[in-house]
Amino acid sequence: VASGPGDDRTVASCVGTARREQLASYVAAPALLFIGDPGGGTVPGFALSPRNTAKIAGVAALVLALTVGASVLAGTRLVRPLYALTGAAQRMKDGRGTAPVPVTTDNEIGRLAAAFNDMAAHRTRLEEQRKVMVSDVAHELRTPLSTIRGWLEAAQDGLADPDPAFVASLLEEAVQLQHIIDDLQDLAAADADALRLHPQPVHVEELLGQVAAAHHVRADTAGVTLSTASPDAPVPQLTADPVRLRQAVDNLVSNAIRHTGPGGTVTLRAHATEAGDEVVVEVADTGSGIPAADLPYVFDRFWRAEKSRNRRTGGSGLGLAIVRRLAQAHGGSATAASEEGKGSVFTLRLPVAGPAPAP
Repeated sequence: VASGPGDDRTVASCVGTARREQLASYVAAPALLFIGDPGGGTVPGFALSPRNTAKIAGVAALVLALTVGASVLAGTRLVRPLYALTGAAQRMKDGRGTAPVPVTTDNEIGRLAAAFNDMAAHRTRLEEQRKVMVSDVAHELRTPLSTIRGWLEAAQDGLADPDPAFVASLLEEAVQLQHIIDDLQDLAAADADALRLHPQPVHVEELLGQVAAAHHVRADTAGVTLSTASPDAPVPQLTADPVRLRQAVDNLVSNAIRHTGPGGTVTLRAHATEAGDEVVVEVADTGSGIPAADLPYVFDRFWRAEKSRNRRTGGSGLGLAIVRRLAQAHGGSATAASEEGKGSVFTLRLPVAGPAPAP
């Protein structure tokens, strides 16, 4: 017999009713929970009377006011340092300089302010160095040019004869001018990571001997004893650019002779580190030494221990800066140790394996 949807619903209803009737005796009666007084009295409730409504509104307004006040206070404390940083950055952009931003907290904003102050101080130092560099470059280039111009004008006016001594003097000034320009080009190339090296095996002891021989006449003229010390153990062969390495050692020896008085000594020596992975080249002198306060700046360009720009002791202020950049280009380092009045030791540490290949 066919059945329709209505019959299915009827059957399901009958089945549900039968189950409830069978389980009714096993189900507990519902428990009702009332809030009341044990004595039978009624517990007073909270009626939303106009007075109570006013209380609720007052409490809500107070909470809202406290929330807004706390938000404004927190926002002010967060925004004020940012305003100070923005103003300082704008003044720096406009070239008006900037005073240090106060660091009042130790959170992210406080650390940001401290980093900004360090950046501003570093920028100020760089700007001062740039101004000094421009002044020094102008002076160093002007001195030989003025000498050349003076002699040429004297010859033109018939006040000087173009004899061999005259030509030699002009040549010396031209060589000095070319030397300064070459140094500036080397530094510019090093700053741009465009300093080309041609590494090949180098015997450091032979290179030191060549440098000593090249500076022998100059040392004798200055009354300085120039010598090379024999190492206690064989020095491993070094992979380096021999021209650039000799340039670095030449600069160190020239600097040592320049700052060592008559009767002093300049000694060149080399040895390997205990691990054998580095070669250490030292140029030691018994000269005037460097004050402890000046020692951190000896490798800065245009820095001079003697500020007078004297041709014998002042130099151009570029030699040691070039030494550091050449050592770094070889994957090594250049350091200095000195005691005022007793002399200085300049040290090159170079990896035996040579500079890392360019990417």
